[in-house]
Amino acid sequence: MEIIIRQELPEEYWETEYMTKKAFWNLHFPGCNEHYLVHRLRSDKAYIPELSRVAVSDGKIVGTIMYSAARIEGAEGSSNEVLCFGPLCVDPAMQNMGIGGLLLNTTMQLAREEGYPGIVIFGEPGYYPKFGFQTCDHYGITTAEGKNFDAFMGIELVPGGLRSMPGRFFEAEVFESLTEEETEAFDKGFPYMEKLRLPGQWDYDAGTKQKDGDEA
Repeated sequence: MEIIIRQELPEEYWETEYMTKKAFWNLHFPGCNEHYLVHRLRSDKAYIPELSRVAVSDGKIVGTIMYSAARIEGAEGSSNEVLCFGPLCVDPAMQNMGIGGLLLNTTMQLAREEGYPGIVIFGEPGYYPKFGFQTCDHYGITTAEGKNFDAFMGIELVPGGLRSMPGRFFEAEVFESLTEEETEAFDKGFPYMEKLRLPGQWDYDAGTKQKDGDEA
């Protein structure tokens, strides 16, 4: 099976969004909003299409990784640009074949070549450490609220790239601006899928939601 990693074409936008919906549906909560995030990101000023990629097999979109600009604000008023990615996902029928890793390794190399200092993400703590990600407390970086937890991770693309800029991490505003009403309206453009409450989903009532995990 040949997997091609390349930039997304405009005529593939809907297909990428539908694949993303299938990958995240009922994963973290009933339904999902990641396919709407993909749609919104493309027109956001923080989006970096030069680094973002899709995975293609037999002419079909089977995975994607989308990069955006983020920043780390230091205690003395400094502000440094870093990368963030998300969603990173793979079609459920093609998972556990290494496609997510191929997307990640390919794009991290592109980012290194472009001179980006590092990447900070909210992701699955059981997946990303095997690619070199560490919890952000290793770099003196916290969330915007001053917190650290297992799903908040980073990786240096150049030596000292993150350790040289301790502070609070801020992702693009688009990640926080996806309303339920807008997502519901957008979702009507895709085949119906039933929303289900399943074991292992985020517990919103207990306040234990962790942000933007992904499956590769």
